[in-house]
Amino acid sequence: MADQGDVKAEVPQVSLKVVNADGAEMYFKIKRGTQLKKLMDAYCKKQGISRQSVRFLFDGSPIDENKTPDDIGMEDDDVIDAMVEQTGGLL
Repeated sequence: MADQGDVKAEVPQVSLKVVNADGAEMYFKIKRGTQLKKLMDAYCKKQGISRQSVRFLFDGSPIDENKTPDDIGMEDDDVIDAMVEQTGGLL
């Protein structure tokens, strides 16, 4: 009988949740070998925001868009934080 580590390695996709600063959630399934740039672009398109205005974080660190979920150790139900850059000054 295979242990859980073997089973997880065979799963071709990972389910991820992207959460913005307001707490709104969006769910994605992405192949483990696909660059995260694809998820980032899809999120921005669905939100109607510029890709350059959003920073994506995993475990508090910026995500390299050229990395894959496997590259950075992502597992099912992991959370990606989407932080929209804001410009402004004093109130």
